[in-house]
This record gives sequence, C-alpha cells and structure tokens, in this order.
Amino acid sequence: MQKVEDALVALGLPHDIVELARPARTAVEAAAAVKCNVGQIAKSLVFRGAESGRPILVIASGANRVNEQTLSALVAEPIAKADADFVRERTGFAIGGVPPLAHAHPVEALIDEDLVAHAEIWAAAGHPNTVFKVSSADLLTMTGGRIVRIT
Repeated sequence: MQKVEDALVALGLPHDIVELARPARTAVEAAAAVKCNVGQIAKSLVFRGAESGRPILVIASGANRVNEQTLSALVAEPIAKADADFVRERTGFAIGGVPPLAHAHPVEALIDEDLVAHAEIWAAAGHPNTVFKVSSADLLTMTGGRIVRIT
C-alpha cells in the first residue's frame, strides 16, 4: 500500500486510500464495500504474452469480462493466463490487490472503455483490503494506458 501512496504523491495525484473492513476479492465485494456501482470498480488483470512473455495489464470495469480473442488482437500475439508467481514478479503485488500503478517492472496497460465512462473509479491500492478513488483522467495519467474495447 505504501508503494501505491508514494507513486500517487510522486505524480501529484489526489488520493485517499481506504482500508476496507475485510478483503474485497471480487468487483461485487469491492462495490458493496465502497457503495458504488460494480461498473466503477477497476479490475486489474494481468495476462502474459504467450510468445513474448511480456506482462499485459488490463484494467477492466468490474461489470465486464475480458474477451481473450479481442485482447490477443489488441496486443498482436496470443495471450495466456498469468499465474500468481508471474503477477507478483512483474507487478510486485499479489492477485487481488494489483493496483493500476507502482509496478515492479514496466507493464503495458489497456483500459476498458466502459470503465472510463465513469467519472469516479475505485481501484485496488496494493492489498486486497485497500482501495482508492480516482478520476478517469487521472487513471489514464497514472498508467499511460490506452483505452480499448475489451468485450
């Protein structure tokens, strides 16, 4: 969580990390905890390029599922699921708490167009029981990601 807070401060972005009473391991649980629409939850999902081995971060709306064929076309290679060790090694965070920034290594970010339609977004803050609120514009700034259709 401290890495996320430090990264937000370094970028000069407003932040208010909220510690939840219990871990929110799903978008539905996170939305209930912060009292927002599930579509406002930013799911940080890490995939692996099947040929290159590069990490690909998809920041999806909590209401959507990633279409893996669409994702493969967007990154111009087949994709594979990333296991827990790969996610932790590349991002520095465990599955369930991966934030959209402050990763251990550079990660290509793709952002769900449905997510950025919301003025207010909630993202993981480095631990399954921490989240922070961010605007769509600030999410783009912090990730350097590109907006895509993931469904």
